Amino acid sequence: MSIPRLPTCLITFLTVGLFMLNTPLAAQEHEQADTRAPSGQGLPPDKTLRLNVSTSGYPPYLIVKGDSYAGIIWDVVNRVAERTGFEVSAIQVPRKRVDNLLLQGYLDATPRAREWTADPEQFLFTDAIVNVEEVFFFPKDSDFHYEGPESLKNKTLVTHLGYRYPPVQELFDTGHTRRFDVPRDRDMFRYLLYSDELDAAIADRLVGQWIILSEDLQGQLRVSEHNISEYGFRLMLRKDWSAFATLFNRELEALKTSGELEQILSRYR
Repeated sequence: MSIPRLPTCLITFLTVGLFMLNTPLAAQEHEQADTRAPSGQGLPPDKTLRLNVSTSGYPPYLIVKGDSYAGIIWDVVNRVAERTGFEVSAIQVPRKRVDNLLLQGYLDATPRAREWTADPEQFLFTDAIVNVEEVFFFPKDSDFHYEGPESLKNKTLVTHLGYRYPPVQELFDTGHTRRFDVPRDRDMFRYLLYSDELDAAIADRLVGQWIILSEDLQGQLRVSEHNISEYGFRLMLRKDWSAFATLFNRELEALKTSGELEQILSRYR
């Protein structure tokens, strides 16, 4: 059964509506800025890591269900915390506010690829926990075919609101390729399938596969053979958390060596 397609102008209206409904007026506004100056070892005295889990998560890396959390990043960070005597406190922050709130001390860490950050030199990054591979998803009957940036000219791509895509950024900046921003990952494919003016969606391979399964979209989409990028997904910290970064990297390497990291990854594939 074919899905009725809607004009892009209506989809844009719906997108804005969804965003307004799902953005807290002042996420964690009651929280006070961090007054926990790092100790002589560069670690907070209460050994608590306030981790941004986003307002809607980022499955399968971060899965948010009410006050329950799971996902690859959540499991790895909590395993490291167990090994080092830290506590992990989940903080839900809208994507656009994360960088400022991190710098201001309202939270301590957020999962991020260095390449996705507008001003990465302001922050400190851990070693990569897992690699994220950005690919194109498109309707199964589409003639879309990715053979390099030139093949994206005159296309309209569904993208995540607030995300940067360095390999194709010049195409967006010059207007040769158009962005259609969507605030939530799980909605990207719905918009793609509902409009004949959208050509493909850029998404992480694992995220896309997770959405297809959870939104019952099997058989409706295909994925590009080639990726446009592959980045390390890390923890992004303030620069005064260098001692924690060293500690985290050491324990992460131990999880890799023991095979425990692979066990965590296998639960979400």
